[in-house]
Amino acid sequence: MTTYSVGYFVGSLATASINRKLARALVRLAPEQLVMTEITFGDLPLYSYDYDADFPPPAKRLKQAIDAVDAVLFVTPEYNRSIPGGLKNAIDWASRPWGKNSFTRKPSAVIGTSPGKIGTAVAQTHLRSIMAFCNSPLMNSIEAYIQFERDLINDDDEVTNASTSEFLRGFMVELQAFIVRVYTALPRNLGAESTRE
Repeated sequence: MTTYSVGYFVGSLATASINRKLARALVRLAPEQLVMTEITFGDLPLYSYDYDADFPPPAKRLKQAIDAVDAVLFVTPEYNRSIPGGLKNAIDWASRPWGKNSFTRKPSAVIGTSPGKIGTAVAQTHLRSIMAFCNSPLMNSIEAYIQFERDLINDDDEVTNASTSEFLRGFMVELQAFIVRVYTALPRNLGAESTRE
């Protein structure tokens, strides 16, 4: 059985982020073919092309972490009708320097939760636009805008609402199938192969 490594970004840097709770729940719900690893970015300085000739260590670690996975999953809140600045900064670092964009041809997916009824829909639209420019094949269906309610996810990272749990499990199954489709259409170079049998 082929497995795929998925690096997930939690858009919020807050320790008690509800999107972090969602990310941990998704790890539990993922099919066994997906090996989930968080990619952190809280120690990055603000991006400037002045660094392009010699990236600082946190930026090098970020790019190495993305290079080491088969796909990326963004689990993000919505700040001011967009994604958090820290996440945008991480994407800017990962896409540089010119010609060394870590997201090129790497499958990606987006999900998020918010107490509001639109559940991060506007932020996700913005993020999809950014990732399209970064030449990352995007999982466009199923879309997942989760309205977070109190106790939706318990302290054991379990989704307490049965229909929401079923939906999120389906989302992760679809992510696995999407990764397979992308690499069927866009085979990787042998040197970049990270899929394991």
